[in-house]
Amino acid sequence: MLIVKDFNNAVKNIRTELKNYIQKSKLQSLVIGLSGGIDSALCAALAYPVCEDLKIPFFGRSITIESNKPEERKRAELIGNSFVSDFMEVNLTEAFQNIKGFMVENIQDEDVNSVTYKIRMGNIKARLRMIYLYELASKHKGLVLSTDNLTELYLGFWTLHGDVGDYGMIQQLWKTEVYNMAIFIAENEANNLQAQALLSCVEAVPTDGLGITNSDLDQLQAASYTEVDKILIDYIINNNHTLVKHPVIQRHLKSEYKRNNPLNLNREIYF
Repeated sequence: MLIVKDFNNAVKNIRTELKNYIQKSKLQSLVIGLSGGIDSALCAALAYPVCEDLKIPFFGRSITIESNKPEERKRAELIGNSFVSDFMEVNLTEAFQNIKGFMVENIQDEDVNSVTYKIRMGNIKARLRMIYLYELASKHKGLVLSTDNLTELYLGFWTLHGDVGDYGMIQQLWKTEVYNMAIFIAENEANNLQAQALLSCVEAVPTDGLGITNSDLDQLQAASYTEVDKILIDYIINNNHTLVKHPVIQRHLKSEYKRNNPLNLNREIYF
C-alpha cells in the first residue's frame, strides 16, 4: 500500500472532490462536530476553504457531555474560531443524564466504574451528539462530515450509529497520515491562529472524549499511533499473520462486525 507523501496534491484532491459533491448534491451547508482532537480539526481545515469558495455556511459544534476535559474544549474552540463560519459549544450533559435514566434498565445495579459500563455510556453520548448534528444539518439543508480515519475503521474505534457522518474526507487516511497532513496545512497555508489551533491538536494526547480512558492508546494497548499503523499495515497489507495475537490485531478481528453493518442475508437463502 502506498503511503501519502505529496500532501499538497492530496489536500487539493480532497477539496476538489468535496466541492464537486456539494455542487452535485445541491447542498446548502456543512456541519461538523469538533472534539478538540486531530481528526475533526483536520476535517475542518480541509472543508473551510471549500465552504468559503461556495459561499455556504460551515457549522461547527463542540458538543460537551460531562466527561470532556477543559483542554479538549479549548482546542475545539480554537479550531472553531479558525475554520468554521458558525461555531458554538453545546453542553448536553443534562440531556444525557435525563435520557440515561430512561434508556438503562436497572441502572441502580450498575458498576459505574467498570470499563464496560463506561463504553456503553460513551456510545449513548456519541449517538446523542450525532442526533444534534443531524438535526442541525437537516435544518440547514446540509450534511454531517465524518471525522473517522482508516486506523479507526480497521480497529472498530467508533460508535455504530453514533460518530460516523455522511461524507468521509479522511476515511482512507491512516492516523499517522492524518497527523502529517495537519502539519502540512499548518506549515504551508494556515495563518498564525489556524496553525496554532492545528498544532495544538497534533500535540494533544489522543482521546475519545467519552471518559472511558485517559488516552486512545490505553484502549489500543500500544505506545503510539505510529506503532498501531505499522502493525495494522504489516498484518492487513503485507499479510504478516505472525502478528495475529497482538492486541491491536485482536481488536481488528473482533470488530469485523462493525465494518459489515448491517449484516444482510443473501437473497438466495429465501428460496
